[in-house]
Order: sequence, then structure tokens, then C-alpha cells
Amino acid sequence: MLSNNVRNDARAIWQAGVDAVSSERLVRNVITRGADRLSICGHDFDTKHINRIAVVGAGKAGAGMAAAFEECVDEKMLEEKGAGWINVPADCVRQLETIHLHSARPAGVNEPTGEGVAGSMKILELVSTLGPNDVCVVLLSGGGSALLPAPIPEISLEEKQAVTRFLMHAGATINELNCVRKRLSRIKGGNLARATKAGTIVCLIISDVIGDPLDVIASGPTIADPATDADAIAVLENYAPDGNGVPASIMNYLHDAAKNLRAADPLPDNVFNHVIGNNAVAVQAAAAKADELGYTVVNLGADHAGIAREIGADLAERCQKIRDHGEPVSPPACIISGGEPVVHLVKTGRPQIGGRNQELALSGLARLWDDGMRDIVLLSAGTDGEDGPTDAAGAIADSATIKLAESSGLSPHEFLAVNNSYAFFDQIGGLLKTGPTHTNVMDLRVAVIGIPDQQRVQK
Repeated sequence: MLSNNVRNDARAIWQAGVDAVSSERLVRNVITRGADRLSICGHDFDTKHINRIAVVGAGKAGAGMAAAFEECVDEKMLEEKGAGWINVPADCVRQLETIHLHSARPAGVNEPTGEGVAGSMKILELVSTLGPNDVCVVLLSGGGSALLPAPIPEISLEEKQAVTRFLMHAGATINELNCVRKRLSRIKGGNLARATKAGTIVCLIISDVIGDPLDVIASGPTIADPATDADAIAVLENYAPDGNGVPASIMNYLHDAAKNLRAADPLPDNVFNHVIGNNAVAVQAAAAKADELGYTVVNLGADHAGIAREIGADLAERCQKIRDHGEPVSPPACIISGGEPVVHLVKTGRPQIGGRNQELALSGLARLWDDGMRDIVLLSAGTDGEDGPTDAAGAIADSATIKLAESSGLSPHEFLAVNNSYAFFDQIGGLLKTGPTHTNVMDLRVAVIGIPDQQRVQK
């Protein structure tokens, strides 16, 4: 039966997608234990013959993954043989039994910090003590790149922060950003795996990257880097053809390394990487919830990139066609898609704050401003509970949002022009705030097209 509150339906559909990629659930799905047996993603271990088991990693889902691992593994074995260190955002820290959750950066600040470097060095130190009778479990999720900073000796943390900040503001994709970060790291690009002599390395991965490329997620600490120093140079020269914004020490190092054809040692053959959750899982679960609530589902699929404001306008137009013309389906309907677009920032010299999801929702609202968004709800939010450098996961817009904006004298076009989406939604209650969700599989968008109350019937 259809609900009388389309806005609540949109939120419930989005939440179903997020719940499906709960880090705890995903880890529990792949670990089983029995008497003296432990199975992780199909890798079976006789626990009597394990000397030590170390759990390391990083990411926004790290706390949930670590907690679920402790829950799934025999408590006595962890007490006797276990140790662990996971770098997480400050607002994800909590007390666990044997795995230490380290605050590697402040909440909402997705860039490397001194605390992150300290935690990364602890991880390298821990894995370096493992031997052939030991197991190294690596837990990785989105945000892991910024949480695992270990700059090479030739550059400083400040220089790495500068190039990271420059590329993010320039609109570089996560693949481009990580291409550069891996060439400047002691832990990324397979270097974590190279740092240990553990008999088996099993890496559980929650993907926040389009296409689930293992070398890109968290910059691939357990995956050999297929890119070269020349590739990193090409990324930097594309966004800074004149060199402005990129520390000279970084360009000098990369040019020297490219000239000398720097090559890394091959990875050991005992490294096993498994993606246990991704955007497609969230999209499918959201679609199932929408169907359960009585909506005809238009599933655009996962892994959509592009420009946030363009995707928002396109989504709004799709909603309008369904509502007004019944194309490609008749209402009540729900359009669902996932992925991670980018925002092209404009320089204004004035305060501007927001994230890709808030910008996407604002763009959709602006496209339907004159229409009034009758019977349309558009929600876009990050599955990790963070959208850019803000305390919101994203935003939700509907006809009530437009009415509030009109009564407050707010023009969405003015805020959209300067990437100031947070300020717009903050004034009219359109921000979606969830706090940390302890997972991260990019973004999930839900657009619900209802039917007028007089036509609403049981379905």
C-alpha cells in the first residue's frame, strides 16, 4: 500500500540501501568459525596452527568492520593471539576488545594529517613483526586513502596535503587523485603487503570507487600499482599545466623517478583481496524497498560519474516526464541510481560550503523551481553520512522545500552559482543529517514521483 508521505518514503528507500551495506553485516557475511576453524571469504585456517592474527586497515567503515570481526572470531583466540590497529575518522572512534581504533583525522576533513601518519607508521610496524605462521587481515573502505598517509622521505606531509587539496579543488576524479597519492606513499600501491612476512594476507574491501578497481580503493595498500610515475606527472600537468598549486619537490621527485624507471618489488603470492560490498548492493536494496512500498522502479544502476549539477538537472527532468507524460513509466514511480559525481568549484572570494550531493539536489530543485516540484521528492546523499566538508550526508528537496525557500526569499540559482548549497538547505531544513553510518559505497540517489491524493489508491 502506498504511503501518504512521499518524502518519508524517499528517506526509507535510501535508508534501506544504506542498511544493506552496513559494514557489520558485510563482514559477518564472509566470516564463519567452528571448533579450531576460521574461514574468511573462503580461506580456511586451523586456528591451532596460527601463531598470531593481526587486523589492520583504514576507512570510514573501519570501526564497524573491526567490531564485526571481533564478534565473528573466537574471543579467546583474539585475546591470546590477536592485535589490531585501524585508522578511522575521529567521530568513529570507540572502544573495542583487541583492535585499536585510531583517530587519524577530524570528522569532515578528508585529507591527510599528522595523526594519520602516526597511525600509518604503527600499522607498518605491526605488520613488519608478522611471520610465516601468522595471518594478516586488512580491512579497507572508502576514505582509506586520506586516513593512511605515509609520505615518502623525499616529501613532507604538508606538501602531500597541498597536492591533495589542489587536486580535490580542481575536480580531479578519485582515480586521478589516488594515482598521484600512491606514487608518494610508503603504504599505498601494495606497499602494506610488501611490509609483512605474514603467511597469509586477506583483505576485505568495501568499495567506494566506480567499477571497484582494487588498486584505487584506499589507494590499494595490498594491490600492485599499475600506474607509473609518468602517469602521476600527466595527472598533475593536466590540472596544473603551469605548475601552480603543486609543490616543486613533488614534481622534481616524480620526474627523477620516471627518468630512472623506478620499479617496485613484486607482491607476494599469498595476498587475497575480496570486495564484500559496493554501490550496486545499495542500489539493489533500495530498489527492492521501493518495490515493496508500491512504486514502479526505474533503476538507473550504480557507478554513475559526471558533474553533480548536470546529474541533478537530468534527474529532475526524468521525474517531470514520468509525472506529466507517464514516460517511461507511470507514477507512482521511483528512480534510483548510485555513483559519485564531482563538483566544479568556482572562485568567488566569499564563503561557500556544500558537497556533491547537496549541489546535485539543489540543481534538481532549481530545474523544477518554476514547476513547484508537485508530487516529486529528490534525495541525494552519501552512504557514509558525509557530503564534502559538512556535517550533512546530503539533501532532500520537494514542493515544501520550494515553498519555504520562496517564503524566505531564497533563490536556488544564486546559491548554485557559487557552490553554496549547504547554506541554502540549512535555512529551510533540507539537509539530511545521519552522523557516521560506518560504511561507504559512494552516493545513493532516490527520486520519488507520487500521484495526487485524489488518485491515490491501494496498490
